[in-house]
Amino acid sequence: MAKDAQDLVWDYIIFVIVVVATTSVAIYSKFCGVKEKTKADYVFATGKVSITAMMLSIARGNLGVRSIIGYPSELYYRGATMWESLYGILLAYPIVCFIFVPVYFSLGITSVYQYLDLRFKSRIVRCLASGTFILRQFLLQGVTVFTPCVALKTVIGLPYWVSIFGIGGISIIFNILGGLKAAIWVDVLQSVITIAVSLVIFIYGCIESQGLSNVIDVNWVNGRLNFFNFNPDPTVRVTTISAVLGNLFMSLSILGCQQSFVQRYCSMESQKQVTKVLMYNMPVVTVLFSLSWIMGMVIYAAYEHCDPLSYGYIRSLDEILPFYVEDRFSFFPGLLGLFLATLFNGALSLNVSLVNSLATVTFEDFLKPIPALNKMKDYYQLWTIKFISVAYGLIIMGMSFLVSKIDGVIEASMLVTSVTSGPLLGVFLLAMLVPVANGKGAAFGIIIGHLITFWIAIGAFVVSKPPTPYLPLKIDACNDTFFGAHIQRPNDIIYNPYLNGNLTTYLEEDPANTENPLYTLYSVTYMYYTCIGCIVTVICGTIISYFTRSDLDICNENLIHPVIWKIRDLFHTKKSFNVQRIHEDNEECRTGATDGK
Repeated sequence: MAKDAQDLVWDYIIFVIVVVATTSVAIYSKFCGVKEKTKADYVFATGKVSITAMMLSIARGNLGVRSIIGYPSELYYRGATMWESLYGILLAYPIVCFIFVPVYFSLGITSVYQYLDLRFKSRIVRCLASGTFILRQFLLQGVTVFTPCVALKTVIGLPYWVSIFGIGGISIIFNILGGLKAAIWVDVLQSVITIAVSLVIFIYGCIESQGLSNVIDVNWVNGRLNFFNFNPDPTVRVTTISAVLGNLFMSLSILGCQQSFVQRYCSMESQKQVTKVLMYNMPVVTVLFSLSWIMGMVIYAAYEHCDPLSYGYIRSLDEILPFYVEDRFSFFPGLLGLFLATLFNGALSLNVSLVNSLATVTFEDFLKPIPALNKMKDYYQLWTIKFISVAYGLIIMGMSFLVSKIDGVIEASMLVTSVTSGPLLGVFLLAMLVPVANGKGAAFGIIIGHLITFWIAIGAFVVSKPPTPYLPLKIDACNDTFFGAHIQRPNDIIYNPYLNGNLTTYLEEDPANTENPLYTLYSVTYMYYTCIGCIVTVICGTIISYFTRSDLDICNENLIHPVIWKIRDLFHTKKSFNVQRIHEDNEECRTGATDGK
């Protein structure tokens, strides 16, 4: 499907210009902005960052790079039910504002997992939570960095190693020069470019289809706008219920318990400003999230009678958006390059932010308790974190090369992300909302939560199930002139009958599997994994805490949500606590100098 090299000149030029402009952000923040002098400047962003920039950064970090190419293909081939996950995402914002932020902000913590150490007086809980975060992000970032490399190689023939070294190398430079502030401004530039490209595709698609109303009609008649599916069956891949609940819990885990977001909250001037940014972020996320689905609508309207995947012009459903841009925008030199730069910068911005967070968590939760490192001057702690960020950047580059060699790693990594989010959220809810919870309960709760969700996920892989069928696809109008003349015809066009019509006609369930008493459990959609992990962690943690409670389990009111503290007597907790120890803990958190003991 690639163009000739001479047709890609403007695409190469635009791609390079956008990447260079993005790299200049780090240089500007280093040499033209407020200088960073301390570890706090690096971790929490030196100087004042505007509310608008912070809003775009949080929105882009929450949606991730998959939304750019993943959601259009989801609507095209499976419909709009997952679009309703937006409801769950929006519900998460006020919950984070009024439950998580009030507890975090007054502590002045550097690592969000310091809070768990203070709350439970347990380094085990802190390390379990931060280890979960590090594992999840390593798996995710290898995939995130590799994802745009596939498009770059497919469309313009850029080798994997060039893309991987480009994203990894620039990320390392950004973290050395700009810290969190550079990550925020990369997110801003990425968001602006994404909006611009999406609007161009949307406007052209509406014009080509003779109006927005026709686009809507085509998608409605062909079942793409399948909203409000309240089927309670938990084994259905996605329904309105699973989309809302699944993404509510996932978004709470990301926005409320992930280091990269808590760093942004703590970098703001006041709790009121954090609340304002998060609440104002809701319409921003709605627009950014919906643009991807709207692009899917215009693409389906264009290819209603000739699906490129069924006809063999593309090999993966995620290639549909790059293919559409290449097919329909040959008259617009450079737009394909701008689109590819959007994917490249999307992976770059997430990598910058998360490498910064991984380095901070590693130093604060695992290295700083070492006496020799704890006594280092702040300046040397700053450069230790930068050194760790360089090492992590190189490791993620290596994992991206590994992903390029192994089939199926992308899906497995996404599954691990959903599996680990639930227990992580559960242990924070235990800490904030359950006064009776103690270190033993929290540790066993998060371990049991992981075991249960991993068990279900592994069972889902072991038990063979028929894949979710695509919605009906057509090729009745396909011929050699349907696509643009510049689109090179594949040498081995093979019409795939499994993609046209009802897939379940060809793939049926194995009777041996359906007789397994655990088959229904293993068939539960991955949309519920985060919810299951969270609930198991909270229930098990609460029960174990109740039976292992002792007079040593001191509950500090500054570490519990204020509303919950007022009704703590329902849990029969002790009111006495060491005031001096509480004062010392809070003071250490505010200065970022806690040793985690």
